[in-house]
Amino acid sequence: MVSRTEIEFAGEGGVTLRGWLFVPAATERRAAISMCHGFAGVKEHGLERFARAFAEAGIVVLVHDHRNFGSSDGTPRYDIDPWAQIADWRRAITWLESRPEVNPARIGIWGSSYSGGHALVLAATDRRVKCVVSQVPTISGFEQVRRRVAPDAMAGYMANLTEDMREQHRGHGPRYQAVVSADANVPAAYRSSEAITFYTQPLAGASWENSVTLRSSLASSMYEPGVWVSRISPTPLLMVVATDDRVTMTDLELESYERALEPKRLVLVPGHHFDPYDAAFDIASGAAVDWFTLHLAGAGTAAPKQA
Repeated sequence: MVSRTEIEFAGEGGVTLRGWLFVPAATERRAAISMCHGFAGVKEHGLERFARAFAEAGIVVLVHDHRNFGSSDGTPRYDIDPWAQIADWRRAITWLESRPEVNPARIGIWGSSYSGGHALVLAATDRRVKCVVSQVPTISGFEQVRRRVAPDAMAGYMANLTEDMREQHRGHGPRYQAVVSADANVPAAYRSSEAITFYTQPLAGASWENSVTLRSSLASSMYEPGVWVSRISPTPLLMVVATDDRVTMTDLELESYERALEPKRLVLVPGHHFDPYDAAFDIASGAAVDWFTLHLAGAGTAAPKQA
């Protein structure tokens, strides 16, 4: 039996972050995992399925919406600062440490896509993290932009981002673009059919709009989480990589894995960037469950529950 409770905690600067806590039936304090979503996503974008798989393996799981998205507070809405999201994630770990259900010495993290990159940074810089799973992670914002924006369009792309920055310096609010659109005349972060299907899936009433600030793309273009990968050891690292990932780029992920130190494991799943949430879910979730069980929730890791 796994219970799901709506929770909230204070993020960086006092912003209220909200999410779900999944707790397996147990009488002792358990290992725990903190999870959050990728670029412009919310927890309803497929995270409950992973969380329940981990909770059914006997692990407490916290899933939260990033600031400015979903059920969490924060303005401007639909604005992404990777470093603010990482700072909030540290506070999520602190919140987990205080829970009576949790063994604070056994906390791991799981991130996917943009938050998969966050997981690399966090595991390298916060030794409270005892185990990490990074699924189809962002490795290099610079390389992603270089490959996804056509050379003849790059000058215009950068000029648009720069003008948006100038306007904000003059006191205007940030511009917005769609998260996904197949219409080339509509500014959008993603255009592939796979991305459109993923982001626009039915979300059971979740608070999500097909909108993200333009400056979020500028911040993403300067974000290089792959540089941290060699500093994660001795924390155990599992990387789940899709064989045809054209969003965060399979070759970048594989090269980054090679630079990681032991203990580490690589699991390849067939398909594109979004397949671990769906077609390759059993492989991706099963590998993560095995990794967390081995390094986080194995025999002898539970602590007595405090009175």
